[in-house]
Amino acid sequence: MTATRQTQPTSEDERPVSPFREFTRAEWARLRADTPLTLTGEEVVRLQSLNDPVSLEEVIEIYLPLSRLLSLYVAATQGLFKATQRFLMAEQETKTPYIIGIAGSVAVGKSTTARILQALLARWPNTPKVDLVTTDGFLYPNAELERQGLMERKGFPESYDTQKLLRFLSDIKAGKRNVAAPVYSHLVYDVVPGEQIIVDQPDILILEGLNVLQPARLPRDGRDIPFVSDFFDFSVYLDADEDLLHEWYVSRFMRLRETAFRDPQSYFRKYASVSEAEALQMAERLWSRINLRNLRENVLPTRRRASLVLRKGPSHQVEVVSLRRL
Repeated sequence: MTATRQTQPTSEDERPVSPFREFTRAEWARLRADTPLTLTGEEVVRLQSLNDPVSLEEVIEIYLPLSRLLSLYVAATQGLFKATQRFLMAEQETKTPYIIGIAGSVAVGKSTTARILQALLARWPNTPKVDLVTTDGFLYPNAELERQGLMERKGFPESYDTQKLLRFLSDIKAGKRNVAAPVYSHLVYDVVPGEQIIVDQPDILILEGLNVLQPARLPRDGRDIPFVSDFFDFSVYLDADEDLLHEWYVSRFMRLRETAFRDPQSYFRKYASVSEAEALQMAERLWSRINLRNLRENVLPTRRRASLVLRKGPSHQVEVVSLRRL
């Protein structure tokens, strides 16, 4: 007779430990409380990116609770800053912006999330000035990437001028006036020479990019090497299954082939004139050789460093929200 092996119940000590508290969509939506809706359906449509549909319902159930949470966090941080100023007996206060980082894979909807949060937060009475900067502008120019043999690794950590980005964030956090950030054009697929975004002491700065939560390698001699995320007060990671990200990326590429790629100035102009099968083959190659590798090696491992994780389902809607425990 074969003995039947009984499964022992999992004890409290054997349960997996997570630094996050998870909420279903319905549970998270209830945390909106009485937060007013300050965006119209037409505004939401204008804020969404290509192939990243977002509804007014999504704003109400996901982004209004998040904006309420961030408003509370910002107010608390402002109070802490004033307390520190009193302790230091500072004669003159320097405005210290609250910095929010938004990370995640290509095609997951970072730009849409960043723009919606910017619009919502700018309508709170205590944060009237909210600026948005993307890390694309801190990529090395294509000429430099080609010189270093990094064009196939564009978007990987080594393709960014990290020191320039760190100096930008340090100046912002120090409350400096008129801090310049470089501008990137997705049309020409390169940093635009001479163009800048000027950030002048905002209440909140949103920094959006693939690798904003990526830690630097720790030095063996104990020297101080700052991470980009060291300057964040809060961070959001946009998450989705790998298969969904793949589908969304290829779908977006094929839609761009019918629109932006047809612009004579577009870097990807050549893909507008090839057959649909050839364009699809190229989209698959770009995904597997560049974007999937970057996701697995650099982007996804940073997910657990975020303050909040928004996990999307097949319809692009957020299905689960994970908030880091304080």
